[in-house]
Amino acid sequence: MAEMTKMKMSDGAEIAVYHAEAEGQRKGGLVLIQEIFGVTDHIRELCDEYAADGYEVLSPALFDREHPGFECDYTGPEFERAVELARKLHPFDQSLADAQACIDALKDKGPVFITGYCYGGSVAWRMAQISPDLAASSSYYGSMVPTIFANEAPRCATIAHFGRFDQGIPMEGVEALIEKAHPTAQIFVYDANHGFNSDRRKDYHEPSSELARERTLALFTACGG
Repeated sequence: MAEMTKMKMSDGAEIAVYHAEAEGQRKGGLVLIQEIFGVTDHIRELCDEYAADGYEVLSPALFDREHPGFECDYTGPEFERAVELARKLHPFDQSLADAQACIDALKDKGPVFITGYCYGGSVAWRMAQISPDLAASSSYYGSMVPTIFANEAPRCATIAHFGRFDQGIPMEGVEALIEKAHPTAQIFVYDANHGFNSDRRKDYHEPSSELARERTLALFTACGG
């Protein structure tokens, strides 16, 4: 069973959160962080897939304070609004705080994991560096990972996925991140472009998407899921 519900965050704000109950034996909790486009049907579908794998999933609508209910396509008139929300109107630190609130809601039930895509990939990586409550993290093509947040090793086991042909995340930065050899992190590079995990994008690459998902589930299993 899955539904969009309301959850109170650490600042007292109530925002929408997509909650998908684990199917079968519960393996753990998972916080799944959106792209800049909101908790779209694609994000909800990902939540449902992880729920089918045995994870109780929470996916917060990060931009609800600035634009309640915001969702948009990857192209079209609202794309610029998505960029404005992510880069100008919504503080990144607020996304981290909301992710932690979701972690807090799950941590008493067992191990908690995090994953995220694009903007959410940066959140998932950063949370692995700062949260004491995560068992593992899987970050997908977060642009801040090889730049702003490259130097600090994650506190939990972490994997990060990047597309070799991603024009927005140059491989020089990814290669420099790999060379740092953080003992808690493993970086994977795929013969794909940005957004390769989403079958709604023109750059969807099914082999890379399936391999990244296999690695994510294997990581979660190895870390208690």
